[in-house]
Amino acid sequence: MHTHMTNSRITDPEVLELRFPVLLQEFSIRKGSGGAGRNQGGDGVVRRIQFLETMTAGILSSHRSIPPFGLNGGMPAKPGVNKVIRSNGRVEILQGCAEIEVRADDVVQIETPGGGGFGWVKE
Repeated sequence: MHTHMTNSRITDPEVLELRFPVLLQEFSIRKGSGGAGRNQGGDGVVRRIQFLETMTAGILSSHRSIPPFGLNGGMPAKPGVNKVIRSNGRVEILQGCAEIEVRADDVVQIETPGGGGFGWVKE
């Protein structure tokens, strides 16, 4: 069976798992992903989604190759990373926009970018 999954919002884990044959393994803060500055940029998040059956999954995301910039001397944030961790342990890095086939026990890990820092760091 092939199911097409799209999820453009931060859907509650219970709703995500009810609508799709997936388990949300992790949803956490991506510590250190915000850019340095007088005001530190906000950190992104990490989401790990395990698939329970064969599906087609699509992702449309930005700031995967170009990091979010800082302002007024603030440093850029870490760019995001999308990857598939196959059930055999093989890791595939995905582009910001991708459509992939996943099978039972494959995991998609989405690391969102942080926010750019603001202002020069005072010494």
